[in-house]
Amino acid sequence: MSLLTGSANAVKYTLFGFNLIFLITGIILIAVGAGVGAVYTGYKLFLAGKFFSIPTFLIVIGSFIIVISFFGCWGALKENYCLVLSFSVMLAIIFILELAAGISGYVLRNDASDLIKNSLTYSLNEYNSIFPNATTQLWDEIQEEFDCCGVSSYKDWIGAFPTGDLPISCCNVPVGAVGTFTCNDAQASVANRHKVGCLDGFSGYISAHAVSLGAAGVVIAVLQFFGVIFACYIAREIKIRNGITGFM
Repeated sequence: MSLLTGSANAVKYTLFGFNLIFLITGIILIAVGAGVGAVYTGYKLFLAGKFFSIPTFLIVIGSFIIVISFFGCWGALKENYCLVLSFSVMLAIIFILELAAGISGYVLRNDASDLIKNSLTYSLNEYNSIFPNATTQLWDEIQEEFDCCGVSSYKDWIGAFPTGDLPISCCNVPVGAVGTFTCNDAQASVANRHKVGCLDGFSGYISAHAVSLGAAGVVIAVLQFFGVIFACYIAREIKIRNGITGFM
């Protein structure tokens, strides 16, 4: 038999409903963290470690939410003071962690350009056209995908190729081209050479995913804030009706 009546009983079932939502949000956080992490992994050579810490953090938080949502559901249905109180405390901790993760995502967006610029600039001299390596492959993929050349412009490749030659990925190979195709800084290559550097397009792409991390953390944290309020109210009502004194 329920110890709660009236508005408290309604809030109890509202809390139960919120826990189902929390379960879904936990899954969403895991999906967002894993999805963004997978995108970042494809460019891991050019990304600092902090780009991977936030997606991993969200996956951990999402997993934790799934676990504690069962505490909330069971505690609300059984009207167990200790379970509901424990759920309230854990949810409050999760709220703080999610808010921190969300803010970190937005901060990472602002720092992305500088971090990526340093990585791209450093990696230019690691491009090896004779014995292609992972850096060579990734540079080619980025320049083809974002229709760009170099960090800020094609001139960034001068240090790596003093002869003026450029990676073929810096140019659009003309349709129907036969035989040897040359991509360089000469006037003849202007029509086919990519006009912009890779920094803006690539960092913008990475920053957009950082924003999705921040948005997921902040939006779900707001939802959980109301969950903390409901859980604290239910714990208080159960405590009063059970005649429990003190904090516990």
